[in-house]
Amino acid sequence: MSATPGWCLRLKAQPDFRVDFGGVLPLRLAGMTAAEVARVEVRHGNERLALGELFDIAALDGVAGESAPELRLDGDLSRFDAIGQDLDGGVLHIAGAVGDRLGLSMRGGEIRVQGSAGQLAGCEMAGGLIEVTGDVGDFAAGALPGSMDGMRGGTLIVRGHAGVRCGDRMRRGTVVLHGDAGDFLASRMVAGTIAVAGRVGAHCGYGMRRGTLVFAGPQPVVPPTFVATHQDIVVFWTLLRRSLAYHGGPFAALPPGAPRRLVGDLAAGGKGEWLF
Repeated sequence: MSATPGWCLRLKAQPDFRVDFGGVLPLRLAGMTAAEVARVEVRHGNERLALGELFDIAALDGVAGESAPELRLDGDLSRFDAIGQDLDGGVLHIAGAVGDRLGLSMRGGEIRVQGSAGQLAGCEMAGGLIEVTGDVGDFAAGALPGSMDGMRGGTLIVRGHAGVRCGDRMRRGTVVLHGDAGDFLASRMVAGTIAVAGRVGAHCGYGMRRGTLVFAGPQPVVPPTFVATHQDIVVFWTLLRRSLAYHGGPFAALPPGAPRRLVGDLAAGGKGEWLF
C-alpha cells in the first residue's frame, strides 16, 4: 500500500486531562496505515491513550509525494500541549485553539493555527514557520524555565495579541505581532527581530542586549536606558521594510524614509535597537 499524503484527525470529545501531543508529527504518520495511526499513543494525565480513542481518523485526498506530508487537526485542542514539538518537516494545520508549547524546539516545516495558542508558543524554535490567527499566551518565542536561550530561528506570526515576556531571551529569527504585546516584550533579548503593530506593555526591552524592535503602531514609553542615535541605516531599513511588508497589514505601509532609532538597554551594556 502506498503512503497517504497525510491524515486528518477530528477530535471526538474533550479529554478529561491535559494531553502531551509531542511526537505526533506529519513525517512520522505519513508512512502509516489508518490502523497504525489509530494505535499511536499519547500521554493523557498519568496514562497513555491511543489516537483512535481521541480522534476520528481519515486520510487526506491527494497523491502521495506531490507535496510535504500534512497533518490536519480539527477541534478544540486547548487541552493538547506540545503540538508540533520537534517538527522538522511537513505541514501541521489546526482548526481550533491549541494548548501550551506549540512548536516547541521545532526546526523546520510549517504550523498554521486557526485559533489561539497557550503559553510558550514557538518556544526555543530554531527554524520553520508558525502562524497563529488568534492570540498567544505568555513567553511566546521565549525560553523554557531555566534555559538561557529562547527562539533561535524561524518565523512566528501572530495575527492577534501576545502575552507577557514575548521574545524573552530570543537569540535569532523573526516575530511579527499584528496585535498588542504584554509587559516585558523582548526582555533579555540577545538577537533577532520583533515587529509589533499594536500597543506594547510596560518594561519593553528590559535587559535587551542586541536585536531589533520595530514599532509599526503606537510608540511605547521609552525608558531612560535607551537613547537616540543618528547612524545611517537607510540600506538596512530598506531591506528590513521589504521583508516585513510581505506580512501585510500595517507592515505593508511602513514608510521608506529611515525611522527614528534608539539603542539600549544601556543598563545591561546592550546594543539593541528600537525603530519607530
